[in-house]
Amino acid sequence: MENNKLHILVVDDDDRIRNLLKDYLSDNNYIVSTAENAERAKEKINYIKFDIIILDVMMPGQDGYDLTRDIKKRFKIPIILLTAKGEVENRIKGLEIGADDYIGKPFEPKELLLRIKNIIKNTNKLNLNVAHTIGKAIVDLSKLKIDLNDKSKKINNSEKKVLVEMLSNPGKTFSRDEIGKISGIKQERSIDVMITRLRQKIETDPKNPKYLQTIRGSGYVLWIE
Repeated sequence: MENNKLHILVVDDDDRIRNLLKDYLSDNNYIVSTAENAERAKEKINYIKFDIIILDVMMPGQDGYDLTRDIKKRFKIPIILLTAKGEVENRIKGLEIGADDYIGKPFEPKELLLRIKNIIKNTNKLNLNVAHTIGKAIVDLSKLKIDLNDKSKKINNSEKKVLVEMLSNPGKTFSRDEIGKISGIKQERSIDVMITRLRQKIETDPKNPKYLQTIRGSGYVLWIE
């Protein structure tokens, strides 16, 4: 994803709302695609990876409720339902079929923006009570250890903090300054040493890292298969 921007799909049969949301969200640093009905939305979802979908309930043809059901059967994409129907029953119905949030028309664009940010924040929260896999390494953050090739190695709190952020944001490049703030380590040399230690615990071949890589001139990135 270019510059780690989140990609949002706006699905609404109303041209005015569709274009308004595209302009507003683009101005707030999101990549935005649009679709005027369920059929066009499904076409785009099949070949584009979206981070969140804003979906109008009342559309000609397949409505937003049915489209939400179809999407949730195949993808784990957060969905915000957008509708003029403000009754509690309609809101409950939307949430019961798997929608992540619900906002009624008319709405303030700033409110929608806050709801998007909250959903993304909750989506990115890492479960610290389950083991996470990086290649052949099994990372257990709750027990502060990494298992690789039948060997168990301990990690310290600074390493844990960095792994939490990187596992929550795979593919994102973290600068040394960012890693320093996360870990509490100030000296660049000490940060590089910590990354080297993590590679020795994660990588099968630490000298040729496949997962925890250096982005020259920028920092470090964690890739997860």
